[in-house]
Amino acid sequence: MAEENLSVVLHAQGDLRLENRPIPEPGPNEVLLQMHSVGICGSDVHYWQHGRIGDFVLKKPMVLGHEAAGRVVKVGSEVKHLKVGDRVAIEPGVPREMDESLKNGRYNLAPTIFFCATPPDDGNLCRYYTHSANFCYKLPDNVTFEEGALIEPLSVGIHACRRAGVTLGSTVLICGAGPIGLVCLLVAKAMGASKVVITDLFPERLTMAKELGADFQLTVKREDKPQQLAKTVEEKLGDQPHITIECTGAESCIQTAIYATRSGGVVTLVGLGPEMATVPLVNAAVREVDIRGVFRYCNTWPMAIAMLASGKVNVKPLVTHRFPLEKAAQAFETTRQGVGVKVMLKCDQNDQKP
Repeated sequence: MAEENLSVVLHAQGDLRLENRPIPEPGPNEVLLQMHSVGICGSDVHYWQHGRIGDFVLKKPMVLGHEAAGRVVKVGSEVKHLKVGDRVAIEPGVPREMDESLKNGRYNLAPTIFFCATPPDDGNLCRYYTHSANFCYKLPDNVTFEEGALIEPLSVGIHACRRAGVTLGSTVLICGAGPIGLVCLLVAKAMGASKVVITDLFPERLTMAKELGADFQLTVKREDKPQQLAKTVEEKLGDQPHITIECTGAESCIQTAIYATRSGGVVTLVGLGPEMATVPLVNAAVREVDIRGVFRYCNTWPMAIAMLASGKVNVKPLVTHRFPLEKAAQAFETTRQGVGVKVMLKCDQNDQKP
């Protein structure tokens, strides 16, 4: 094992550094992982650019990264289901205590949950990392490390589609064709959605959406009126969608989502925008349109692995850029500029393959 643990550490707003840290020892219920592939998320970039997301404020240096897969190199004394050499995907949110959220199976809502790269918890954009073995999931031989890392954003799509009630024959509007909008598209189709229309400001993103199975693509402008956009969506689909999955957080898109969704339908809010938003709530109320929130995910990794292993979902096209860990600054800048879809950092010096 190499003696260095090169890590991508955010010290303060705008202050991103590569530094060596000690290789940690796994606790009794943990495994030590040699990290392989870690995707850069919009939240990583947001912490770098702003030093905070909502109430989560960077107060001390923090290792970034939470979309990750690696190889087990050491197991804790109590770990029975994993062994050295196993390839695993990491679920970044680990409950710290047995509370009501965990008892109810909604541990993502636990107020004290550990979550990689959310202050004050370190992430896994490094060479070596320890994690709860119960939240590491063995990858089948036909699922790559990069696909394993992409289970994290894919899980957002699974959780959103479950919350929305996507099923056979559903018609779906997705607002936003960034990485999360695209995984929502993939999952909606895999769950049986018959028609999906997706919107975005950037035509190149919609080109990717078309390749991934979107039935209709709609290029929008910032000045577009939500009610008019809702009518355009209805014209594209031939009817109002059963379900809208809003992935931008933009106020105008939330408005469009409510206006567009058919009476008795569901609007699922995935994108995070300002705390306060002006929305046509009475319009939703009198038409019995349900508005459901989404916060991360829970109980999704087994389904995601099954989807990938069976070929029902193909996330490989989402990775458009790859960088070795040593070029993390360049990778973060590429992500910030919005070039491509998903930027992947390769943490194992001896294995740079997908």
